Amino acid sequence: MRGVVFDGTQPQVVDDLEVRDPGPGEVLVAIAAAGLCHSDLSVIDGTIPFPTPVVLGHEGAGVVEAVGAGVVHVGPGDHVALSTLANCGACTDCDRGRPTMCRTAIGRPGRPFSRGGAPLFQFASNSAFAERTVVKAVQAVRIPSDIPLTSAALIGCGVLTGVGAVLNRARVDRGESVVVIGTGGIGLNVLQGARIAGASTVVAVDSNPAKEEVARQFGATHFLASAEGVRELLPTGADHVFECVGSTALIRQAIDLLDRHGQAILLGMPAATAEASFVPAAMFLDKSILGCRYGSSRPQHDIALYADLYRQGRLLLDELVTETYPVEDFAKAADDAHHGRVARGVLTF
Repeated sequence: MRGVVFDGTQPQVVDDLEVRDPGPGEVLVAIAAAGLCHSDLSVIDGTIPFPTPVVLGHEGAGVVEAVGAGVVHVGPGDHVALSTLANCGACTDCDRGRPTMCRTAIGRPGRPFSRGGAPLFQFASNSAFAERTVVKAVQAVRIPSDIPLTSAALIGCGVLTGVGAVLNRARVDRGESVVVIGTGGIGLNVLQGARIAGASTVVAVDSNPAKEEVARQFGATHFLASAEGVRELLPTGADHVFECVGSTALIRQAIDLLDRHGQAILLGMPAATAEASFVPAAMFLDKSILGCRYGSSRPQHDIALYADLYRQGRLLLDELVTETYPVEDFAKAADDAHHGRVARGVLTF
């Protein structure tokens, strides 16, 4: 079968992948579509260290082909969106409703794939850049069959991360002010999360003026090419500032833009060794710096919620898909994503 493999040097599209059958508590999914997220590119450029060779992809949707023993919530023929959280469901964090903190779901990649008899790692417990993948049952969330799979694919990472950061982590309230630095795939979902939450002022900041139209479509009330102009709109600062780029300089700007009791939420992925600085004295006005993993999501609950919001017309998914590419055109999709030509490119099988 076809898939995208990174061997530690370069990614390539291959056609001789194999994947094992699902075991107990697992699901075999035929992938129909998979979004190309910057996290995949970060594995390729080394920003995210990951063992190789690895089958890339982590934002996908498809149709269940088979289930292992004990799986009852999905069955063959069901449409599913996939999460990356292979959480155990039984530890203290899972029991508290914090599956993103489950220690069995972090940094323990399996190897369900093989090529020429040699095993390959699975990226983010998912590997959606393959015609078929095996995931834990908890990762497969049933969705209505009338949702296009090219759109549903984006729920599993970009939407969970961006909208989830607003609703679950920052808990933005009605009438509050939000600044979003960076309007890529994650930033656009933060914008629509702020709109859904009822924020009154939503400022999108991006150095590319061509992104203004789509930023406003997703919920921005204002658009700026630089964070320098935020104080003119919000003289006392913002209630919430989301940094969606991964730049240490922009992290500092996000903190400096906070009002009293404001929160800076860090969503961008800097290099693993990068360090950011701030003025501690400013934090004594009840300000906070919040990390956020995967939108602090509960995928079985949140994916179903977002699917429902999409069907109500309140959550934009189709509009996120700038371009679709057959998997064979991975190199072009990656180049478009790297140069910011798309909100989200989606690979199809």
